[in-house]
Amino acid sequence: MLHWIVAAWHVIAAPERWQTPQSWWSGASIPALLFQHLAYTVLAVGLAVLIAVPLGLAVGHTGRGGALVVGAVNTLRSIPTLGVLLLALLFVGVGYTPPILALTLLAAAPVLAGTYAGILNVDPAVVDAAHAIGMPRRDVLVRVQLPLALPLVLDGVRGATMQVVATATVAAYAGLGGLGTILIEGVQLRRYDQVLAGAALVTALTLLLDAMLSLAVRASAARKR
Repeated sequence: MLHWIVAAWHVIAAPERWQTPQSWWSGASIPALLFQHLAYTVLAVGLAVLIAVPLGLAVGHTGRGGALVVGAVNTLRSIPTLGVLLLALLFVGVGYTPPILALTLLAAAPVLAGTYAGILNVDPAVVDAAHAIGMPRRDVLVRVQLPLALPLVLDGVRGATMQVVATATVAAYAGLGGLGTILIEGVQLRRYDQVLAGAALVTALTLLLDAMLSLAVRASAARKR
C-alpha cells in the first residue's frame, strides 16, 4: 500500500504537471484541470441555487406543494448522473451543456431540500409576530424566515457542492477536462498510481471546500443565535 501512495505522490509532484498552462480552460496540467473542475462545480451549484432556492422558499413560505417538493427531491436523488450525461450527449452532442446539466440536476436535490427544511423549521410564533405587526408577506419571507433558515440553506449548498465536486469527474468522460482526466487516463493506461493520484486530488479538493463551507454554515448559525 505504501508503494502505491509513494507512486501516486510522484505522479502529483511531477514538475511537468505543474507547468503554467497556456490555456486555463484547455490545459492538461494540474492547475488547469483544477480550474476546470472548480468552474464546473461553481457553475452547476450556482445554477442549482438559482433554481432550487426560490422554489424552496416559495413552497415553504406558502405551505403549498410540499409533497411535490419531497417527490422532486427523491426523484432527483435517484437519477444517475452518468446516465443523464450520456443521454445529454446523445441528444445535445459533445460540449459543455451535458456535464453542466447532469451536475446541476445532482446539486438541485440537496439545495431544494435544505431550503425547504430551513423555512419549515422557522418558529411559527416568530412568523405570526411578524404578520401581527403588519409586515408584508414578502418582508416576512426575506427579513424574517430567510435569515433564520440560512444555516440549513447553506448546509444544503454545502451538501450539493460536495456531491458535485466528487462527481464532476464525469466531465472527463466527454473529454471536457477537470481532475477526472487524470483518473480516467490512468484507468485507460492501467496506471493505477495515476488513478490513485487523481482520486487523491479530487478528495483533497472536496475536503478543502467542505471545510470552507462548514465555516460559513457555523457563522450563519452563530448570527442566528
